[in-house]
Amino acid sequence: MPFTLCTWNINSVRLRETLVTRLLQEEGPDVLCLQECKSPVEKIPLEAFRALGYDHMIARGQKGYNGVAILSRLPIEEVAAHDHAQLGHARHIAGRLENGVTIHNFYVPAGGDEPDREKNEKFGQKLDYLTHMRDDFHANRPERAILVGDLNIAPREDDVWSHKQLLKVVSHTPVEVEHLAQVQDSGDWVDVTRQDIPEGQLYSWWSYRAKDWEAANRGRRLDHVWATSDIAKAGHGSRVLKSARGWDKPSDHAPVFASFDL
Repeated sequence: MPFTLCTWNINSVRLRETLVTRLLQEEGPDVLCLQECKSPVEKIPLEAFRALGYDHMIARGQKGYNGVAILSRLPIEEVAAHDHAQLGHARHIAGRLENGVTIHNFYVPAGGDEPDREKNEKFGQKLDYLTHMRDDFHANRPERAILVGDLNIAPREDDVWSHKQLLKVVSHTPVEVEHLAQVQDSGDWVDVTRQDIPEGQLYSWWSYRAKDWEAANRGRRLDHVWATSDIAKAGHGSRVLKSARGWDKPSDHAPVFASFDL
């Protein structure tokens, strides 16, 4: 069953409902994973999405913060919603398609501004969250699974606009990159995006602070699509829809796509 999947930190699904519907109309992914929905589940504008053929949704929500949702044209059954590190945040939802593939949608904590857990509680929470992800995948080895989301880490040197200048900036510090690598190893996950696009600068996030984000192009690849090694070779067609970062009242993240022939 071939299908196309998209992951997007939408930065408020209600505020940017028109952007979500535009993406669904113009790009038509079979599955759309959203992060930072900032909405209770019952207030997500599901009827607008159902009108476009997305009859299925699984989600976890919070008022004004966090929140993850999976919209799908294909039937999907919820199988998990973890509260890693016991933060009480809506940061994970997982569902299984009829072909047996499980899709994990994560929104990893951003980690604040100071990369020091002694000075910055949020950075400690981020590291703890990643550690819990690692331990869970060790204990429950995933198979036929896809992991997507805003992982809030740009791991490779060419995933940021300047490796040297960002080494001490949260999202690209060595300790975060190491924690993410441990998560990847624990589930035998393959970075599908970089499997398809192995070389070159690649970003999915550009700060709102840049007056001309496109000209400056000081981006980071914070949004990821992984697959377990048993199905990773079925992944293809990876791309970042950079143009969406320039839509009216955009999210600071761009959608990331991949297709799978399974």
